[in-house]
Amino acid sequence: MEYWQAFVLGVVQGLTEFLPISSTAHLKVVPAILGWQDAGLSFDAVIQLGSIVAVVSYFWKDLRHITLGSMKAIATKNYKAHEFKLAIAIVLGTLPIVFAGLLIKILVPDYDKSPLRSLAAIAIASIVMSLLLAIAEILGQKRTDQKIISRQFPKISIIDGIFMGLAQTMALIPGVSRSGSTLTAGLFMGLDRVAATRFSFLLGIPAITLGGIVELIGLIKNGFDMGIGQLAIGLLSSMIFSYVAIAWLLKFFQTHSTWVFVGYRLVFGALLLTGLGLGWLK
Repeated sequence: MEYWQAFVLGVVQGLTEFLPISSTAHLKVVPAILGWQDAGLSFDAVIQLGSIVAVVSYFWKDLRHITLGSMKAIATKNYKAHEFKLAIAIVLGTLPIVFAGLLIKILVPDYDKSPLRSLAAIAIASIVMSLLLAIAEILGQKRTDQKIISRQFPKISIIDGIFMGLAQTMALIPGVSRSGSTLTAGLFMGLDRVAATRFSFLLGIPAITLGGIVELIGLIKNGFDMGIGQLAIGLLSSMIFSYVAIAWLLKFFQTHSTWVFVGYRLVFGALLLTGLGLGWLK
């Protein structure tokens, strides 16, 4: 892998990790379109750590507030405190994807080469998730028409965390999108777009961090099949563009719906299937 290719893949990771369009899918598709060799699941997971640095930096005050608030709640036995509920929601919401990820590691050791990581599977997953997001958006609009106010961030419950955590496990299938599946689940649960997106970002911190660290340990243990310089460049560009994407998306959802992402995912999946059908992609 050339240095500039690592930079491009880092940009792709950064821009797509937190947008509901699947970073894994784009990290698989972009090299295929450009005729590059697939960087592999390990490279993809490691450069996700750049996205983690970005989201932790952006939400540092929130994370500090949740941590200190939870400690105070435990000390005073005030288990109804919002910060404590958020912390429990994040912990319980992380367990499903950790459990599912471990099962895949044990039962499907060659998951990197699994049919689920094929371009056809990515295309189908993208189309299915676009339709689910569309349904969630329509239901949200109906609630608005009926003057039912969607719940904002302070109203997030432990149940929200559990259901969004279950939805997060779907992201183990490339093309689903971790942020997309959790955002969709949040909208189905009656959260507004900004609240669902903010919690999706916070919920993703443990899962993405664990995944990246596991793959990084594997690379160190088994030997790097790529230069450390390429990894460093991918990490750096991922971090910078992830931060930009987070700030942009939260501002975007304050005044816009998710329809642009519904359309993008639908077209993305359709073009992939067309390319495969015509033999342009393999």
